[in-house]
Amino acid sequence: MPAQGITAPAAVYEIAGRRFEIGSRGFADAIADAHAGHQRPRCLCQAEGVEMYVARLGEGYIVKRMPDTGSHHASDCPSYEPPAEVSGLGQVLGSAITEDPDTGETTLKLDFPLSKMPGGSQMPPTGGDSDSVTSDGTKLSLRGLLHYLWDQAELTRWHPGFAGKRTWATVRRHLLQAADHKLARGDALRNRLYVPEPFSIAEREAINARRLAQWQHAVGVPGKAQHLMLLIGEVKEIVPARYGFKAVVKHMPDQAFAIDEQLYRRLGRRFERELALWGASDDIHLVTIATFGVGRAGVPAIQELCLMPVTRQWLPVADGFEKQLLDRLVGETRCFVKGLHYNLGRGDRIASAVLTDCEGPAPMLLIGPADADESSPGPENGAAGVAPIWTWRRSGEPMPPLPLPRIHSPRTAPTQAEQASRTARAG
Repeated sequence: MPAQGITAPAAVYEIAGRRFEIGSRGFADAIADAHAGHQRPRCLCQAEGVEMYVARLGEGYIVKRMPDTGSHHASDCPSYEPPAEVSGLGQVLGSAITEDPDTGETTLKLDFPLSKMPGGSQMPPTGGDSDSVTSDGTKLSLRGLLHYLWDQAELTRWHPGFAGKRTWATVRRHLLQAADHKLARGDALRNRLYVPEPFSIAEREAINARRLAQWQHAVGVPGKAQHLMLLIGEVKEIVPARYGFKAVVKHMPDQAFAIDEQLYRRLGRRFERELALWGASDDIHLVTIATFGVGRAGVPAIQELCLMPVTRQWLPVADGFEKQLLDRLVGETRCFVKGLHYNLGRGDRIASAVLTDCEGPAPMLLIGPADADESSPGPENGAAGVAPIWTWRRSGEPMPPLPLPRIHSPRTAPTQAEQASRTARAG
């Protein structure tokens, strides 16, 4: 088997007692044998090694980390991820998100429908008007699913080597690959997910034909429940139309999404912060995730949606303070992972980012009000409490100096193998 048939995030593995570098002689065969024999390769980013598993990926294989072991890897390893409890992932991992290493498939439980009987549109049931409204974590909200896919696509990771390379085409490719091997309501999530192709005048007709073909099973049939699809795209505008209201999505100049008046009126209340940040910052993109069906006239209509501001690097931000922090991190050429709330409410504390370019345990970066209660539950409590904590009291002090990076980073830029691994989740 050729080495290019293998997707592996790290540089060196131990397989059946032998040490292999990515692309070395025998590596691909060793991975295939490990899959056939249900063996666990070990990532050698740590001296003792960290167990991984091998799953099928098309005609090849992918080496993935074992569930909930990302924090066991070295912080500069591509398989590293912060402990689940420092973000909203900790609430939903193992309940709303269940990964099976034997099959390589992940089952997602959703708290929103993917089918529709006659009736009105909806707004996301969690992460809503009140900061105190949260989910119990047994099912993913619409925002939770968007955050999960963004994490899985590794769009929450940043390395200076990514500068200028994270385009919409890159974002789209990673999101679609992140949806592979994910099941929701008994169906492959990839079959339900529509992410607009980058628009090209030369390819206009072909792009539209592919879109219409994908949307076919979302066309309503009288007397039957309508299948809904999932849209992830960048909002261009949400405005009144000749009849009703519409959402215009970038890279889709030929087709807008209908929005009914009730949903439109509630957008401004529910997503006031997100819309304000988008409106005030020219370098903010506004990403939407929405469920939609297609009417008999061929017009797509949104049923439920959620909005997420992201920076020009497509890194999610909850507010202007997080934007300031990420702008500084990117400007100082730091390596980090952005934390996301998933189902948690705005008032629940998480690490806004975790630095991955420092010596020792990865520092957690927290942003809080000047009067924050140190005793309230937060990411610095529990298993993640061994990590250094950096805190910015946003309304009472200027941003403090950031923890210093290691003097000589062993990973000054992503290796070729790491760049290739961006085509799939490290696990």
